[in-house]
Amino acid sequence: MIAVIRIRGQIGIDKDIQETLFRLRIRRKYACVVIEPTKENIGMLKKVRNFVAYGEISKETHDELVKKRGEKVNGELKPFFRLHPPRGGAETKLHYPKGILGENKELDKLIGRML
Repeated sequence: MIAVIRIRGQIGIDKDIQETLFRLRIRRKYACVVIEPTKENIGMLKKVRNFVAYGEISKETHDELVKKRGEKVNGELKPFFRLHPPRGGAETKLHYPKGILGENKELDKLIGRML
């Protein structure tokens, strides 16, 4: 499973990138979705990599995310999670060795700071 967290807001976004974010169900800042690693989803992630942090998450992190932030509407779990801004701050430079945007190997730690 791949978790995707929107880090940057809506100011200055091209229409095609905004549409891709809407298709991923990430409409607000610090919203998170968990998706399957299909060819189409990977293509969308590559397109919006400068606006989101994404990466593989463990089963324990997914269970904690559902337990703490899962919301039910009409008996069904919502397809997205609303998170806090990261405690301790976040460096939002373009690529992971310098910041958290793009593919992030330590996404479990970031989600833990945002719960």
